[in-house]
Amino acid sequence: MDTTPEQSPARPPEPERPADTGRSPAPEPGPGPAPGPAPEPGPPPRPDRAPRLAWDDGLRFAFGTLTVLPVRVGRWDREAARAGMLCAPLAGLVVGLCAAALGGVLLLLGAGAPLAAVATVAVPAVLTRGLHLDGLADTADGLGSGKPAEDALRIMKRSDIGPFGVITLLLVLLGQTAALAELFAAGWARGAVAAAVAATAARCALTLAARAGVPAARPEGLGAAVAGAVPGRPALAVAVGTVAVCAAAGLLSGPLPALRCALAVVAALAAAELLLRHCCRRFGGVTGDVFGALAETAATAALVVLALG
Repeated sequence: MDTTPEQSPARPPEPERPADTGRSPAPEPGPGPAPGPAPEPGPPPRPDRAPRLAWDDGLRFAFGTLTVLPVRVGRWDREAARAGMLCAPLAGLVVGLCAAALGGVLLLLGAGAPLAAVATVAVPAVLTRGLHLDGLADTADGLGSGKPAEDALRIMKRSDIGPFGVITLLLVLLGQTAALAELFAAGWARGAVAAAVAATAARCALTLAARAGVPAARPEGLGAAVAGAVPGRPALAVAVGTVAVCAAAGLLSGPLPALRCALAVVAALAAAELLLRHCCRRFGGVTGDVFGALAETAATAALVVLALG
């Protein structure tokens, strides 16, 4: 007879309990209301303030780069260059008024019209350190060389002036002086207005030359800093405003002088545009020298048209 005690059947092991973390277990998902349609995405948040032109930096840029007046250029970026080139005619107006004032003072002191004309031509050269005249000479050397773009740009970078530059400088300075002599001989007011109109139109030509779509011939220098910086419509608006302001200055002497001043600005900008396109074809774009040549070309064309009247 088996006397071994009867063993109870083995119980299955109990499942392990999760460690107590102090958090209540997440509720099991149950049937709830059906989710609604996802909200439509709204418009992106607007910035607090739209980007605007820094006109104070633009004025500093214009006067600091286009004149020798003691103006410190605070910024040297594309936004400042855009505003500066839009303000370029204002710098030209100041230069022109200074030139007109000196010519008028010499006339009041008893000097003749030729001497007043020479002094009036000298003022823009002094107030720009001769940079525009130097650019005119270098551009003439580059165009006159007849060489490919890279070689022509290398010639323009030299410190010396070639025969094409010398001849161009002489003709331009003689033309400006002769035109102003005739204008001053006709009266101080006529010569003074002509000096201011020519200088303003010359810098307006720079605004148009810095418009979008005009490339830089070199990756460095002032030409690269301002090339293509000005949108087309603002550049055109500045040109129209320049024509209107110069016509208003001529209106002080009557309707015919007003028309003559407006035509002088249009002729100046047209002459500069022709030179700009030729330089873009020859050099592949603009440089600081080309900008100087454009300014002197526009000023000369304006003075010649005013003297013809």
